[in-house]
Amino acid sequence: MWDAAKLASGLMTRIVEPAEITARRRNRSYAAGMSAFRLPTADIAFILEHVLDYDAVAQLPGYEHADLETVSEILDEAGNFMAEVVAPTNRAGDLEGARLNPDGTVSTATGFKEAYAAYVDAGWGSVPLPEKFGGGGFPRTVGLVIQELMTTANMAFALAPLLTQGAIEALLHYGSDEQKQQWLPKMVSGEWAGTMNLTEPHAGSDVGALTTKAVKRADGSYGITGQKIFITFGDHDLSEQIVHLVLARTPDAPAGTKGISIFIVPKFLMNDDGSLGERNGVHTVGVEHKMGIHGSPTCVLSYEDATGYLVGEENIGMRIMFVMMNSARLSVGMQGLAVSELAYQQSLDYARERSQGRAIGATQDSPIIDFPDVRRMLMTQKAYIAAMRRMMLLTATYTDVSTHHPDAAVRTRANEIVGLLTPVCKSFGTDLGNELTSLALQIHGGMGFIEETGAAQHYRDVRIAAIYEGTNGIQAADLVGRKLPVRDGASALEFIATMRELDSELAAAGDEFASIRTQLNAQLDTLEQTTMWMLRTGATEPNAVLSGSTPYQRIWGLVLGGWLMAKSALAARGLDDDGIAESQLPLARFYAEQLLPQAGGLAGAATAGSRDLFALDADALGDVVRRGARV
Repeated sequence: MWDAAKLASGLMTRIVEPAEITARRRNRSYAAGMSAFRLPTADIAFILEHVLDYDAVAQLPGYEHADLETVSEILDEAGNFMAEVVAPTNRAGDLEGARLNPDGTVSTATGFKEAYAAYVDAGWGSVPLPEKFGGGGFPRTVGLVIQELMTTANMAFALAPLLTQGAIEALLHYGSDEQKQQWLPKMVSGEWAGTMNLTEPHAGSDVGALTTKAVKRADGSYGITGQKIFITFGDHDLSEQIVHLVLARTPDAPAGTKGISIFIVPKFLMNDDGSLGERNGVHTVGVEHKMGIHGSPTCVLSYEDATGYLVGEENIGMRIMFVMMNSARLSVGMQGLAVSELAYQQSLDYARERSQGRAIGATQDSPIIDFPDVRRMLMTQKAYIAAMRRMMLLTATYTDVSTHHPDAAVRTRANEIVGLLTPVCKSFGTDLGNELTSLALQIHGGMGFIEETGAAQHYRDVRIAAIYEGTNGIQAADLVGRKLPVRDGASALEFIATMRELDSELAAAGDEFASIRTQLNAQLDTLEQTTMWMLRTGATEPNAVLSGSTPYQRIWGLVLGGWLMAKSALAARGLDDDGIAESQLPLARFYAEQLLPQAGGLAGAATAGSRDLFALDADALGDVVRRGARV
């Protein structure tokens, strides 16, 4: 059984000497290959205690053991573990990558196997999972923080537990009692890994085009035949068993997404006594050579009449898939935050140490941190990272309310908000991941372009996050096509009204908050007006709404971030300064004055319609000069 006390007090005694434990302090710096890694636990603690009222989550039925003091201890130890055990594998994962061996097995980079064994032994993956199957029963909010810390330490490594958790979520919701008892205990412990098998060479975002076949056998199992690509941790040496969840189509299934089913296809078949049996008919035929996350084996899997077991009923695979995807999308948004955090820390260290020229008023060479444009890039990173962390954790708290609140009406409303904010978190977090890791590289100047500094790795690693688990364009289409129309738009408008309720507190806070109040009100107006346009236009001109969906989604992210930064600045008043509280007002003001106004500039693009996007036909997009024209 999972033991909170073991994590809170006993874990680190197995990793380092006790004298070293007492020397640790929050936000200490650790080495992550070529990159500094300072645990952001102080900011996380501030958010949970003062911004999001985590105590209300801990009072929900089933979470009584997850009080803030216990959670703070667990998160401190989680940070130490990720820094000491996982972070040192980051550089090796990038340089060595995963490899497909001649015998068809897949090996991970140096240190991955040992780090994963320690991760399983400590029970970190089980923290937010049900106690019934050996988990800690802690809120999703706590689990997301642990994921952030692990992803900051090594994004490629963190993908293995992330995919396993997605598979667990699907089985918890749709697996039979027998399937849950057979598969979940060892998946929850981390002894067995899980995957999601969706993509095929001809079926990427269009999942309904998949052709993998599932033929029912006399014993009730299915023979699975087909090929899947881009399967994260599709094979590896971290766990003895891998439980693949595979989308496939039965012979008489309806066309498109309505005819998709989902199957458990284990790497090894199981004997009657629960031991591993013979190898199933699933084999790795390739490991992709990728731009980034080299340490994560991205596999091409071939299914040759592999034995599979139906999850739920036939033809409800898409419904089950979205259970996995919705959970994963928030976690992927968090990846943008986590890698940005590491890239920011490294660029900050470089800016402090690198001397070039003289700043205005200086009499000798100055560190580049003293130059205004470098400060702009650093402040942009820090403010966006703070906003991202707050919106990810806010959404996680609503997830906990949606599953554990005793009032059904409150659960329903919380679930609406989770649905609304998830595409925003996924897209805003991963778009900013691209932008902020680019800024971090820019601060390094020419050295950032040199692989040995490590700055380029962050840029390469995070680039995939805006693509997988539904591209950010698909997130935008989901936002305007599915989430915005909930209750004819009332759900979104009610949330905007909730954000407006902060105005009276900002007004009473005085002149220091004046610019924050002005900009937040202005951009809440922008968000509300563009939302109303989307609702009016969607029924008659769906292409116009889709054409503006990406800038509209960005407006949501900017305004949501501005609201949460303002809440943080207000919450910090009167607190004893530990460095975190003191920074909230300057960060919120910078965000309001220099980042939030972008929302107003995006309104025109969000509501411009489709005319300009389709003004050139496909041929004209390719031909700068029309055939026959004279230059």
